[in-house]
Amino acid sequence: QVHLVESGGGLVQAGDSLSLSCVGPGPTFSSYVMGWFRQAPGKERQLVAAIRSDSTGTYYSDSAKGRFTISRDNAKNTVYLHMYSLKPEDTAVYYCAADSHGWSPKIQFPYDYDYWGQGTQLTVSS
Repeated sequence: QVHLVESGGGLVQAGDSLSLSCVGPGPTFSSYVMGWFRQAPGKERQLVAAIRSDSTGTYYSDSAKGRFTISRDNAKNTVYLHMYSLKPEDTAVYYCAADSHGWSPKIQFPYDYDYWGQGTQLTVSS
């Protein structure tokens, strides 16, 4: 069982910046593709950003491009989501997830991920 713990959510105003962190267990953390998903009330869980195990590739949803940056530090078993110019529509529970299946088009889908954190709430007020 892989245990992921997110932190960094909270209440911010539109236009603010915020970073989320997710710590996973070593030494296997560096072997996983890591993703950040979000789920707003009444909506499906959607991928926001993902990063290859060795940081050589990233993926962003259309809503995240240009505003969010995903990064990881395998020495610290941590993946980050840096968010800028936040909008009220970014309000959601944010989840980090670990994918053992490698980098493929399937990383866009929750079913491809093996392990999930408990989620952290981000609320962006207008």
